[in-house]
Amino acid sequence: MKTQTTIRIDRDNYVQAKEILKYLGLSYSQAINIFNSMVVSKRGIPFEIKIPNEVTLQAMKEADELHGEFVTRDEFKKQPVS
Repeated sequence: MKTQTTIRIDRDNYVQAKEILKYLGLSYSQAINIFNSMVVSKRGIPFEIKIPNEVTLQAMKEADELHGEFVTRDEFKKQPVS
């Protein structure tokens, strides 16, 4: 049985997530269903949640400022999946 729900989320994150999911061939609804299935399967959040360390914080800052090494979307697509 399907159910419908309403959630409140940050608009900018929602728009970005939809673009990423579209690139992956998923709708937002499909991604939420996958997340819900994983919560049930793992009996909790299906990924680690923790405070980022200094290296991660620096990488996040560089990404926000577009400093450091980065690849374009096309370059990323060409990288082999491990």
